[in-house]
Amino acid sequence: MIQTIATTPYTDQKMGTAGLRRKSKVVLQPNYIENFMQSIFNVIGNLRNKTFVVGGDGRFYNDKAIQKIIKMAAANGVAKLIIGQNGFMSTPAGSNVIRKNKADGGFILSASHNPGGENGDFGIKYSNASGGQIPSSVSDKIYQQTLSLKEYKICDIPDIDLSKPGVQDVCGMKIEVIDPVKDYVDMMQNIFDFDALKKLFQSGFTMRFDAMNAVTGPYALKIFEEILGAPKGSVVNAVPLQDFGGLHPDPNMVYAKELVDFMYSEHAADFGAANDGDGDRNMILGKKFFVTPSDSLAILTDNFSLIPAYKSGIYGVAKSAATSTAVKRVAEAHAIGYYEVPTGWKYFVNLMDSKRITFCGEESFGTGSSHIREKDGIWAVLFWLSIIAATGKSVEQITREHWQKYGRSYYVRFDFEGVDTDLADKLMEDLESKLPMLQGKTFSGYTVSDAGAFVYNDPVDGSSTKNGLIIRFTDGSRIVYRLSGTGSSGATIRVYLERFSKTNLDDDPLKMLTEIFKIAMSISEIPERTGKHQADVIT
Repeated sequence: MIQTIATTPYTDQKMGTAGLRRKSKVVLQPNYIENFMQSIFNVIGNLRNKTFVVGGDGRFYNDKAIQKIIKMAAANGVAKLIIGQNGFMSTPAGSNVIRKNKADGGFILSASHNPGGENGDFGIKYSNASGGQIPSSVSDKIYQQTLSLKEYKICDIPDIDLSKPGVQDVCGMKIEVIDPVKDYVDMMQNIFDFDALKKLFQSGFTMRFDAMNAVTGPYALKIFEEILGAPKGSVVNAVPLQDFGGLHPDPNMVYAKELVDFMYSEHAADFGAANDGDGDRNMILGKKFFVTPSDSLAILTDNFSLIPAYKSGIYGVAKSAATSTAVKRVAEAHAIGYYEVPTGWKYFVNLMDSKRITFCGEESFGTGSSHIREKDGIWAVLFWLSIIAATGKSVEQITREHWQKYGRSYYVRFDFEGVDTDLADKLMEDLESKLPMLQGKTFSGYTVSDAGAFVYNDPVDGSSTKNGLIIRFTDGSRIVYRLSGTGSSGATIRVYLERFSKTNLDDDPLKMLTEIFKIAMSISEIPERTGKHQADVIT
C-alpha cells in the first residue's frame, strides 16, 4: 500500500512566524502539500515511535489536506495520530492536546486570521513537543529540504472516516479521533472559577461572542451557553464554514464590524468578544468601548490574583516589541519579571519553559499564559469575565481605573497592505540606515532619544534576533516599523505609534497621535515610495 512518488521541488515553501501560509490556489498545485509534509517528516526522522496531533480550523481544503497527512504519516512510519473529530481543532486546543498526551508535535491546518475559501488563504502550523511553534533553526532545515526534495511516500488507501471518536488502525498506524472540545473545557475549568462565572450570568449579565464562522464556535457554545448559562444566542456565527461565511476572521475593529456595530448600539450587551479563524486571537469590547490588546494584556496582568490558577503568584510577563509599554508599568509595580521580544509567539516559549514568565501578549490581538504554548482567545475572554465577576465593574470602568492608576498609552497600528515585497524590503533597509542619524533631532516638538533596529538576545538559548525598527522620543512616545510575516502574498508594512500620558486620559487616540503619524510618514517616506497615503487597516 505504500507508494513512493517522484516530485519536483517548490521554491516558495519557507515558513513565516507561524508556519506556512499561501493562497489556496497555490496549495492546490500538484504535490504542494505532499512536498511540504514530506520535508517535515524527513527533517524529524526516526518516526517509528512518534505521535502527532492533527486538526484544523475547517477552512477550504482542510479536509483533503488532513487526509493527505494521514496517508503520508502512515507511509513514513509514524506510530500514532491524534485527530480532532471531523478534522476540527483550534490552535490553543491543539497545543493542550500535544502537552496532555506528551505527543511529539502537531499540525494545525490554519492561516489564522486570514480569509478562507478557494480564493482565500491556507496554512499549516507545525508545533513541536512543547505545543508551541518550532524554532527558526528547525524551520530553516525544513525549507532547505523542500528545495531538494525528489520524492514523497504515501499510502494508497481510501479516505479515513473522522466523524466519530475512537481508535482505528490505518496502514499500520494508530489513529485516535477525539472530541476536540472536551480536553480544552477541562483545562479552562482548572484555571477559572466557573461557579463564579455562572453566578455572573445568573445575575442577568449579557455577552455577545462572535466566533466569526470559525473554529471556536463549538468551544464557545459549550463553555458560555451550555456550561456557564449565558442566554441562548449569546454566541453568534458559531458554525465553522470553509470560507468563514465571507468574513475576514480577524477580530479587530475593521473586520469584526458586525460585533462592533452591535456593541456600539443601544442594544449592546454588557460584554463583547470575538476570536479569529483558529481561536488564538481575541478582541474585547464593553458597551460603546474598545479595549486595545496592549491595555488588555496590562489589565490581565494587574489582576492575576483574581484567577484561582494564579493566586499564588506569576513569574513575570512578556510583550512583543511592537506592543505598547502599558504592561511594563504593571510589571514594575508588581515587581515581577518583564521581557520584550520580537513578534512571533515562539519567542515567548523559552521564557515560559524556563519559568521566567506566566503571561504574554502581542498587539495583534493575542494574549496567553503558560497553560499552553500558544496564544488563547477563549482564555482571554474567560479572564475578562472573571475580573468582571470579581469586581462587579464594567469593561469601561475596569479600563479607566487602570489608566488612572498607571497612566494611558495612546496606541494605534497602521497597516499598509499588498506592498511589493522587494519595494518593502528596500524601504526598511534604507530606513534602518538613516535611523542612527536621527538621535537628538526634534520633529514637531518630539525629540529623538534613540533610534535603530530592535535586537533581542534570548536569555535562555543565547540566540540573537533583529526584528523591526524603533524610534523612541524623550517623552516616552515611540514609533515602530515592521514587516508582517503573516500574509500569504505581498508585504504588509506595519507602523505602530504610542504616546504616553499620565493626566490626559480621555482623548481620541488618532487625535493624540496625529503629529507622531506625520513624523512617522515623513521619516519612512511610505507615501512617496509605496503610493499609499492612507493605511489600509487602522487598529
